[in-house]
Amino acid sequence: MSGSIKDRVAIIGMGCTRFGELWGKGPSDLIVEAVNEALADAGIEIKDIEAAWAGSIFSGHGGRSVSEPLRLQFKPVSHCVNACASGHDAVRNASYSVAAGIYDIVLAVGFEKLKDEGTSGLPGMDNLTHTHAVATMPGMFAMMATKYFHRYGLSPQEGKTMLAKISVKSHYNGSMNPKAHLRNVLTVERVLNAPIIAWPLGLFDCCGVSDGGAAAIITSAELAKKFRPDPVYIKALQICASPTSGRLTTDYDFTHVEEGYRAGLAAYKEAGIKNPRKEISMAEVHDCFSITEAVTMEDLQFSQRGKVKEDIDAGTFELTGALPVQPDGGLKCFGHPIGASGIRMLYELYLQLQGRADKRQIKNPKLGLAHNMGHEPLAPTVSVCIVGL
Repeated sequence: MSGSIKDRVAIIGMGCTRFGELWGKGPSDLIVEAVNEALADAGIEIKDIEAAWAGSIFSGHGGRSVSEPLRLQFKPVSHCVNACASGHDAVRNASYSVAAGIYDIVLAVGFEKLKDEGTSGLPGMDNLTHTHAVATMPGMFAMMATKYFHRYGLSPQEGKTMLAKISVKSHYNGSMNPKAHLRNVLTVERVLNAPIIAWPLGLFDCCGVSDGGAAAIITSAELAKKFRPDPVYIKALQICASPTSGRLTTDYDFTHVEEGYRAGLAAYKEAGIKNPRKEISMAEVHDCFSITEAVTMEDLQFSQRGKVKEDIDAGTFELTGALPVQPDGGLKCFGHPIGASGIRMLYELYLQLQGRADKRQIKNPKLGLAHNMGHEPLAPTVSVCIVGL
């Protein structure tokens, strides 16, 4: 690796709206709310922002989507569109601009107003490359679940119970988060008896469609403590885009995501991490479906291949476990307003590292990992960000 972002930039302020069906708010409202919280958190004003990067897919069209509601006065604003990694890509570009010495204080903001699209799932999921059959996201990830069950010898009941425990864990965490969309506590029995969306995935195995926004203010490591005593430093920012090989071959196994594994490897190398399971204190991952979280635990080397059920049964990823995952409730409780999700994940890690996560607070965290995966498992774009003290 020719260069590294590790400890060259820091986050000094963050903000996040409540996620949900926000019928009374538009994209501009979400941007303003998230950014105003971030500015207050950093102790600066909007005039101090030298440049901005926005992440969204359906709710923004160019830099004016952000410059207009924030009344940015003739500042450079770039719009990042990179599937579910759009928010992380905004943070990545903003961070690189500071690390390059071009700017001192920059803004990254992610937002999406999906409920206004009037669809029950994600809009615009068209087969633009004509390289694969059209399928729904629940259908694609249901194939991952059934293949995982088969490959590792899980009966349907064992497999569905494993997935149900993931949803129960995340909903417990989300019930303590006032900014989560869904705050209901679940039981394994309720998850197992929920209506089926695409077998074996039931209603509570799937994340919802939500509106939301989140923002981060980034400066250089040298300047960070001039703004606050507890900045959060960026250790790694990696994105791995698929060559769509899974679509073009017949041997994709549907039990791992190669891009997730490789993005994790690159992030660990950049952050200097040798043993992710021991060194990562907590993680926010792309749990669009419960099976996605299960497979991601193995892709990120938190669990051995085929052994994630053992860790789930042992409570490893619960809030009081050895490696808490989704301490804020994850996509399962927040839904997935695409451009906002990645920065929302970083918001939780930021609060946890500063000891400000209230009832969800993890004991003495040192490093947090955020993971986003865009598109289907056989041809995604995956981002992995690592932050710490």
